[in-house]
Order: sequence, then C-alpha cells, then structure tokens
Amino acid sequence: MASDSENNMDREIILADFQACTGIDDIAEAITLLELNNWDLVAAINGVIPQENGILQSNLSSVASQANIYGSRSQAAPEDPPAAPAAASSSSSAFCPALPSRHIVERQPRMLNFRVEYRQRTVEVVIEEGSVVGEIKQILETELQVPVSKMQLKGWKSGDLSDSIVLQSLHLPKNNSLYVLTPDITPTASTSQNSVLQESLNQNFLLVISHREAQRDYNLNFPGSRTIQEVKRNVSDLINIPVRHQQWDGWPASASDSMTLAASGISYPCHHLGVCRRSSPANTRAPTEECADVHMVSDSEGDDFEDASEFGVDESEMFGMGTSTGCRKAPLMPENTENEVDALLHFTAEFTTRYGECHPVFFIGTLEAASQEAFYGKARDRKLLAIYLHNDESVLGNVFCSQMMCADSIVSYLSQNFITWAWDVTKEANKARLLTMCTRHFGSVVAQTIRTYKTDQFPLLLIVMGKRTSNEVLNVIQGNTTVDELMMRLMGAMEIFTAQQQEDIKDEDEREAREMVKREQDEAYQLSLEADRKKREAQEREQAEQLRLQHIQKEADDEKEAIRLSLEHALPPEPAEEGGEPISKLRIRTPSGEFLVRRFLGITKLQVLFDFVASKGYPWEDFKLLTTFPRRNITQLDPASSLLEAKLFPQETLFLEAKE
Repeated sequence: MASDSENNMDREIILADFQACTGIDDIAEAITLLELNNWDLVAAINGVIPQENGILQSNLSSVASQANIYGSRSQAAPEDPPAAPAAASSSSSAFCPALPSRHIVERQPRMLNFRVEYRQRTVEVVIEEGSVVGEIKQILETELQVPVSKMQLKGWKSGDLSDSIVLQSLHLPKNNSLYVLTPDITPTASTSQNSVLQESLNQNFLLVISHREAQRDYNLNFPGSRTIQEVKRNVSDLINIPVRHQQWDGWPASASDSMTLAASGISYPCHHLGVCRRSSPANTRAPTEECADVHMVSDSEGDDFEDASEFGVDESEMFGMGTSTGCRKAPLMPENTENEVDALLHFTAEFTTRYGECHPVFFIGTLEAASQEAFYGKARDRKLLAIYLHNDESVLGNVFCSQMMCADSIVSYLSQNFITWAWDVTKEANKARLLTMCTRHFGSVVAQTIRTYKTDQFPLLLIVMGKRTSNEVLNVIQGNTTVDELMMRLMGAMEIFTAQQQEDIKDEDEREAREMVKREQDEAYQLSLEADRKKREAQEREQAEQLRLQHIQKEADDEKEAIRLSLEHALPPEPAEEGGEPISKLRIRTPSGEFLVRRFLGITKLQVLFDFVASKGYPWEDFKLLTTFPRRNITQLDPASSLLEAKLFPQETLFLEAKE
C-alpha cells in the first residue's frame, strides 16, 4: 500500500513538471502523452518538443539526472508534512529551471502523420496539428485526383468529421491511419476486388490471440483499417514481449506488417493467431508441414504502448482466458464419421469457431432429409437447396467463407430462400461418401460433375431445384467469385425457381379448389342431416317439457283449489244484519276491481277474515289487506285479535294488493 502511494505521488510530480515544461494545460492530454512514454518525463518532453526544436541533445543526460534526483529526494523524506497547494506549483516550476533558458527554444507546431489508403494506393500526409480536416482532403485531392466534394474520409475514432474540425481538438497520436471512400465514382474492373476491401475497412475484426508461453488467450477487437504493425505494438504490452522479439503464426502468407487487417486476408469476423517469444534464429525458419499457417517474425523496433480502449476492448474481454490454440486447425468434419447428423453438428460448431456466429443456418440432418424439407412440402413453402462443399486444402476456402458465406446480405438471402446443407470433402473418405449420396438423390451426372472440379476450384455451392419427377442442379458456384457475383447467381437461380414455383402453386391451388368444393358439398349434406336431427330432437324436448309443466301446474292448481274449498267450508256462517250482537260490514276491493262484501261479528278473529279472502282466491301469503285511510296493513296485525280490536267496526272498506 505504501509503495502504491509513493508511485502515485511520483506520477503527480511528473505530471506537474511535464505541464510546466510543455505548456499543455489539458490534464487528459498530458496523462495520455506520459503513458505513451511509460511515464518517462524526458522522453515525453522530447515527444512534444523534439530535440531539434526543443531540448538540446547535450542536455538530455542532465535533465534525466535532475529528474532522478528530484524523485529520490521526494521518496527519502516521507516524514515531511504535506505541502500546501502553492508549494506544489513551486515544485513544478522548480524542475524547469534545471533546463536553462538557453536550452529551450520556441515551441514548434506538432506534426501529425497520416497514412491514407484509397483503393490500391497509399498516400502519406504530414500536416500540422493546428490544421483542419478539410486541409487533408485538399492534399489528397492533389495526390489522388479525386474532387473533395466526392471524397469521404473515414477511419476517425470519433466517427465522421466535418471539414472545419481542428485536428488538435481530436487529441490524435502522432501516427494515424485513414482511408478514402468515393461511392459516387464507379470503380474500374481492376478495382472490383478492392471495393470489398473498402467495405471491410469499416468492419471490426475479432483477433483471438493465444500467448503460448502464458497459456492465455486474448480476445481483441480491431478496426479493419488498423495495420498489422499496429496490432503487434498494441499486443506487445499485454504479453510483455517487444515487437522485434515476437514470433507469430496464423497470419496469411502474403501479409506484411504495413498491410491493414482488411487487406491482409485474415478471416472475418474472427481470426485465430498465436504468438510467443523468439528465442533463437531457428524460430524464424519456414513452418513445417504440420503447420497450416505461416509464421511471421517482425523486425520492427517499435513497442509503444496503447491503451486497451484504443482498440475497442474492455478489461474483462482483453484478459479473458481461454483454451490455448495450436497451429493445426481442427477439421470442419471428422473423417469416416458414421452419423451424418453428428458430422454436421461438428461442421457447424467448427465453422462458427473459425468464422464467427454470422453464417448461413446449416441444415442438421441427412441430404435426403434436407431434400424432403426443401422440395416436398406445400408449393408455397418449398425452397431451393444450397449444398455447400468445403475443402480446407483450397486457397480460396478461407476468403470464400469469411467474405462471401459470412456476408450479411448472403446470410440473409440464403436464410430466407434456401435450405443450406454443408459437407467437407477435404478427406477422401468424406468425399466418396458425398458422391454416393449425390448419385442416389440427384443421379450420376451430378456426382461426375463434382469429380471434375479440382481442389483449388473449391469451395463449391450447388443450387438444386426440386421438380415433379426429378431434382435438377441449376448452378454450380465456384470459390473464385465476389459477393456481388455470388448474389447475382443466387438471384438468377431464385428467378428460375420462382417461375416453376408459381406453376406448382397454380396447379396446387386448382387441385385444392376441386377438393374443397367436394369437401364443402359433403360438409353441407352432413350439416343438413345434423340440422334435421337437432330440430327433431328439439321439438321432442319442447313437447315433453310442456307436458311436464302442464302436469306441475295442474297439481298446483288442484292443491290451491283444495285449500280454498277447505277454507270456505270452515268459515262461520254470515250473521244477519239485525241481531243483538255487534255486526261489522266489510267491503274488500280485489286487484281486478271487484268488491267482496260480507258481514262478520265484531268479535270475529282476523284469521277468519284472512280465510275468507283466501277462499276467494287471494291467500294472505301472496296478498296484503290494507285500509284506505289511514293506510294500514291488516295482514301484519295479530291474526288472533278481533275486528273490534282492529277497529274494523261497524263498517270498513279494504283493498287487496299483491305482495312484492
């Protein structure tokens, strides 16, 4: 912990001295320049103020010694109390007087180097840091004979820039790589292949670099415009091996340190490399036959450090460990495999390892199953069958897979319109098995056609269309093609297939229409029979229900009538109008508007009144008996009370009302 604190203090002092001597106020820029020189103060100052314009060569040793003395003094007295902010500034300026004023001359503008690629040309541009982007374009207009208005300058880390941007505001390193695109200028035939390169300059390449001595893999992302030399310089700090002592394998044979990744011919989007320390001159010999890739030993002397963010990778990705890869590539398909499904699973997994996740969806199954899937479904669902034949011994295999088969447009088009089946013919046993399968499914002509192609003509892409009686090979696409040509041939095959498919769809629709008419007639007849049956059953159920309800109603009516008659017989006789006992004469209005009139003795119970009303068909359970004024509900009174007690004497008019 104490050591880390001392190192941080030393760096703060170096930073203050560096800013005081160079006049750079931007702390981020000052730290970046110091890190590029591994916090070597003298080297950083010389990087900003070159020797011929800044610190004289004769004074380099004195500057270094004073810097070392100053650093030692700060470490030898840790017990000194911390200095105030003013003391810090004075210590910073204290270092600069050690460089006498006669040794410091006027600071010259910082020069930036740009390596600009355009098609098959490379232009070196040296320009002041205070210039704008448009001035670079003007220089390129003179060199490339391309108008500025049709020129797109690409490769800036911060994206596309306007011509008025000052280079100094971008905080660029001394050496930079850019490229020019001219979409409005049609390339000539000689530059057709270079158009693919221009597109790939915008792409990011994932380099899986195996450090064999440390048994560690690094997954690093680089733009296609980065040169191989720059990659080696970036990696040198990770593996702690200077560029001049690095020994590589995995770079293409034609690649050189000055080439960009896009032009080097490496696999896209992922390429595997190996690196180790060159221990003796013997390590620089040509590779043995067991190694398929070419060993490259760089003689470059530069091993400058670049931050991990410089090449777009975070720490977890940069230091992620993986299985160390060897020089020999694993075959896409094992030899003499008995199960085609297992062989294709192995093919897909290894293809993904070599060329990345972006590739056609390979059908996992036998060639017969792929044919069934493509040719024997409904006409609208049928597709063309694309048979990809790979051969690792062909020099075209790597480029065809990485640039053609893994191109987004090709992957999308194949996925939408084709069933893609793959096979590896590198091994003779696998090739013989493929020829047997092709003879069985497509005839001997197809097998003989495949035999005529030489190894350096692979990979092959066979486009097969299914017909009513047989299968036909529409096209055989060889490996020496471009993305545009491949797309055109796929689209041409698709046009032929679409015409045939439309005829098949028409025939299928007519056949289905005839079958549908017959099916609809049968269904209509069955529906008619079913409707008649349901109607008959419904009538029978309705009649049975009516009889049941009538029977229930009759029983209820009979029961009510029996109750009414019993109540009527149980009523006491109606008293005469002239008698010695008090008489109550009641008039009862029914809901129909009729009046029931009867005389009762004053001492008669209310229950007798209720029974009288019930005997007339108005049971007191369903009706209530009310007085006119004041309105009273007689049915709520005690049935045992008399008419006198209920104040229904000597006469009263009542009315019946149904209960709610």
